[in-house]
Amino acid sequence: MENLIINTIRSLSAEMVLKANSGHQGSPIGMAPMGYALFNDVMKYNPKNSKWINRDRFILSAGHASALQYSLLHLYGFDVTMDDIKDFRQLNSRTPGHPEYGFTDGVELTTGPLGQGVAMAVGFAMAEKHLAARFNTKKHKVVDHYTYAITGDGCLMEGVSNEASSLGGTLGLDKLIVLYDSNQITIDGRTDLAFRENVAKRYEALGWQVLDVADGTDVQAIEAAIEEAKKDKERPTLIEIHTVIGYGSNKADTSAVHGNPLSKEDIQEMKKTLGYQYEDEFFVAEEVREYLKNKQEELAKNEEEWNKLVEEYSKENPELYEEFKKAFTNDYDLSFLNTEEYYKYDKALATRASSGIALNRISKHIGNLFGGSADLAGSNNSKLEGEEDFSKENPAGKNINFGIREHAMAAMANGISLHGGLRPYTATFLSFADYMKPAIRLSALMHQPVVYIFTHDSIGLGEDGPTHQAVDQLPMLRAIPNTVTIRPADAKETAAAWAFAIKETSRPVNLILSRQALPNYENTGENLFKGGYILKDFGEKPEVVLIATGSEVQLAYEVANSLHEKGISARAVSMPSMELFDEQSEEYKVEVLPKNTIRVAIEASSEQAWYKYTGLDGLIVQMETFGLSGPAEEVFDHFGFTRDKILAKIEDKFDL
Repeated sequence: MENLIINTIRSLSAEMVLKANSGHQGSPIGMAPMGYALFNDVMKYNPKNSKWINRDRFILSAGHASALQYSLLHLYGFDVTMDDIKDFRQLNSRTPGHPEYGFTDGVELTTGPLGQGVAMAVGFAMAEKHLAARFNTKKHKVVDHYTYAITGDGCLMEGVSNEASSLGGTLGLDKLIVLYDSNQITIDGRTDLAFRENVAKRYEALGWQVLDVADGTDVQAIEAAIEEAKKDKERPTLIEIHTVIGYGSNKADTSAVHGNPLSKEDIQEMKKTLGYQYEDEFFVAEEVREYLKNKQEELAKNEEEWNKLVEEYSKENPELYEEFKKAFTNDYDLSFLNTEEYYKYDKALATRASSGIALNRISKHIGNLFGGSADLAGSNNSKLEGEEDFSKENPAGKNINFGIREHAMAAMANGISLHGGLRPYTATFLSFADYMKPAIRLSALMHQPVVYIFTHDSIGLGEDGPTHQAVDQLPMLRAIPNTVTIRPADAKETAAAWAFAIKETSRPVNLILSRQALPNYENTGENLFKGGYILKDFGEKPEVVLIATGSEVQLAYEVANSLHEKGISARAVSMPSMELFDEQSEEYKVEVLPKNTIRVAIEASSEQAWYKYTGLDGLIVQMETFGLSGPAEEVFDHFGFTRDKILAKIEDKFDL
């Protein structure tokens, strides 16, 4: 039966790629035995409830091998039909080219960009370790599962996988087991073209247990290695499994089988070589169906037994159980976010400072916050006060020290979010958002409400100079679909930004925060939810509308006042979030930005999207170059971000 199921997986994978005339069948064919080992004998899950909390997680980091995952999901009883299999890589299919979270039952996360699956797997394992430490008792292990990832040579070439694996070793994530499909082939040819390192030695140096399986077709050897991995309670494990890409085909062990479909004749020849007797396409033998039906019933018992455990746990630990439920449902009382106390700030603060205050006010009411900074916690104000650091020695701690690993930090946060039970956040300087963009993009694709704190948001950073002064990052973040980017103007807007972020359930939120202190205004706070609003009218009917974000709102306010003193009615508009403003009604948007007015946008960043608010006849006061090193006030003055210089530009352009 074992060989019959494995060869069924191989055949389905090859036939999917052939029918679509697109995809990658070489790796699925080679990896079929390890996929079988995991789904048939190793993993604890319930195919009829793919969201069961205590399931083992399976992550296909080598996402181009999606045909393997779809074959396994179909055979083992997830909601993936044969029609879905035949619809591989077609428009609006439930079996897209790479695994996509939310499209396919049983797919835990979106993979495809190599390396990020490994990093997200580390995030899953961090979440499991933390939640187990918080909620398990000696008698009741309600959080007790493994994270299994299949990775390939390409994933391990990517820097993000090494960043995350380094932290995984440091944290001693013993319930993380990575199966390395070591086939030595990439699209361009053999891996030694660009990759000659000893991966096993590297992972040993990262603090991992490393095991080796010489024959990737030996299921018993694979399973024995996994059992050996589980014995190590101090380290994560990498199992290097030596496979042959396209095993059994006439193009085996060559790059030709990587991303080019095998022909119908090639597949039939492969079947004969493998001893697979069925020539029909997309065929699953009746004996396989019957065996797997019984297997599915057996797998469902995993959840049944856990439910009994949880019922007993709830009776003996009622308070802990209630917290456990809240963590996974996010069913927290958020009424405090509407109180005067939450929005109370007595003095001018840098928005990075008011963010830290808001975060800690929230943490008193919401127990599943879990996050940290890339070695900038003090600068980012991202620590949860009164909470300990998350570490190998103290997994119950809530403050994560990600280290200087921005890309991996964001990817691990995705894994934490996808695991469930936690609300992750990360923090660093805005200029380093460039390192994080690929993972933020996946947050958006997967509809994960990760909160990204970005401080030191402009040339206002000052002395660190243009390498650290964010000029082009804001437009980049705003360009990512399904994200909300918020640049608050004062402490109350910052508190509102956090309130929005905590309530958001399907989009990542980027908080863009200042290094320098900013004044507080009367009309801020919950108006932020509209994205843009009238901060103050100077005069009755505005002739000039000044729109700004963050620290530049102060300039818009001052310039509007100066225009009024010159007899020109002006309006100052705070626009903390373009995305939220664009979601408002047309009536509201026209109310804030009346037609037939002079519109001026002010932001110490590259202009990009501002034209949609100013029009081609408006004025955008923006950065056209990189910044300069120097005291912040002098840098702002040099680039024209002062009241007098902006006023002069307006008067000159519009002949006022």
